[in-house]
Amino acid sequence: MVAGGLPVPQENHAEAIANMALDMQQEVDKFQTDMGDKFQIRIGINTGPVVAGVIGTKKFIYDLWGDSVNVASRMESSGKAGKIQVTATTYELLKDKYIFQERGLTSVKGRGKMVTYWLLGKK
Repeated sequence: MVAGGLPVPQENHAEAIANMALDMQQEVDKFQTDMGDKFQIRIGINTGPVVAGVIGTKKFIYDLWGDSVNVASRMESSGKAGKIQVTATTYELLKDKYIFQERGLTSVKGRGKMVTYWLLGKK
């Protein structure tokens, strides 16, 4: 999991995450198994408020909670290998600078049907 704009807020947090996702996808595409099969990853992106903090008494962990985190996780799990699935909220922030393909209504566990998009690249 990666969060953009934490712990220091930044205006281009969504762009930073989109760029990272596209870069990750490109790098993973270079790898293959011993049998010649390509590695593929699923990436899910959502934008929204979160609660963040350090937890633990002996081993400290910086963690995130909230609906935005859960939806981002669902974007990954309901996506497809080799694809970057984003919510309509993220799409609205990025639509002028990136290329998208509307996936349409997608069943999202715990949320019902949501309009989602595939992030394809930069404009």
